[in-house]
Amino acid sequence: MTAPPPDGGPPLDYRWAFELAPIGLVISENRLIRDCNRQLLEIFGATREQLIGRSFELLYPSLAEFQRTGERIVAQLDENGRYADERVMKRVAGARAGELFWCHVSGRALDPSQPHAAGIWSFEDLSAHRQIKAELTAREREIAALLIEGLTSKQIGRRLNVSPRTIDVYRARLMRKYGASSTPDLVHKLLVS
Repeated sequence: MTAPPPDGGPPLDYRWAFELAPIGLVISENRLIRDCNRQLLEIFGATREQLIGRSFELLYPSLAEFQRTGERIVAQLDENGRYADERVMKRVAGARAGELFWCHVSGRALDPSQPHAAGIWSFEDLSAHRQIKAELTAREREIAALLIEGLTSKQIGRRLNVSPRTIDVYRARLMRKYGASSTPDLVHKLLVS
């Protein structure tokens, strides 16, 4: 796909812009990876053959996290179909296969009334600035991500369909694991660990 540039120079190839973008990009259809760029392959340590046509489930630490994230996306899309969060994801292959890492994901559903039908998503690897403790459970990882967003126990409980008291129990576990003395201290440690 080419178009003339505004300055009259040689035609621009928008495929190169996609392919060489400094963040991982994915075009999705029904939660399947239809296309992705080089940076996404680098982030997940994968080849195109390992990802194209495959479910996003491959990029998550567990099936439950994949399913709950899908539900959260549907519930949280804005009126333009946009969604963003930080979550724990899993490298697919290469020397770091299976490694869990923090990732900022943002994008949009092309039709907000059908959130998973088609979308464009960006992925930014946060592991250079934020490490994940390997001993966290799937639910702890999910609650940690929501605490980073600044949500209260009540808000997290509503999103996850559990009681705020259950969230408090998980937060207390996270505080012990990170050696945090308060929720703000925990969030700080989650962001800089």
